[in-house]
Amino acid sequence: MTEHQKVHPVDVEAPAVVAGSPTAPLMPRDSSRSEKGDPAHQPSQGIPPPYRRTIPHRSLHRGLKLTVNAQFDVTVTTRNPNKRIGIYYEDGSHLSVLYDDTVLVKGAFPSFYQGHHNTTVVDVIMTGQTQMGSSLITSLQAQQQTGTIPLVFKGDVPVRVKFGALKLWKIRFRVTCDLVVNSLTANNKISIRSSKCRFRLKKLF
Repeated sequence: MTEHQKVHPVDVEAPAVVAGSPTAPLMPRDSSRSEKGDPAHQPSQGIPPPYRRTIPHRSLHRGLKLTVNAQFDVTVTTRNPNKRIGIYYEDGSHLSVLYDDTVLVKGAFPSFYQGHHNTTVVDVIMTGQTQMGSSLITSLQAQQQTGTIPLVFKGDVPVRVKFGALKLWKIRFRVTCDLVVNSLTANNKISIRSSKCRFRLKKLF
């Protein structure tokens, strides 16, 4: 008759028992008899943890560039106080707004004829996508908080003058304005705090 094997449960989290090491005393611990020392109080070798915790490392590179999308909706009021001269605003104009020599948006002035003694309001949409370095973004954010952001507006518009029934020479009207605005965020309405403009005319033909 075969002898049935007995299976004894083992605590997998308990430290391994080395052969020849002392076992737990058979007598209760509060008894007057005990073996030499209590193995439960013996120094045990350290068991390495199942995983090692690491601290993530993050760094900001100075060469980081961010893509900025911008759109300016500009309202321009043009006045022609002359009673005999009309002005043709022709195709081929160029408008731009810059921050620290970086072009933010570009656009074009619409072509139309402005009669004598006339005031015309024109809506111009300027859009752009540009890459700005981290230092430029930091500078822009600091000036945004103070509400004083310096910008430069540049315009190059070809016009033709009409005197009576005659179309005269074609000239190129150039303007450069140093502006200070209060904000560049989409939630705030942009207002011009100060402006200083320089004008120049160049005869084409």
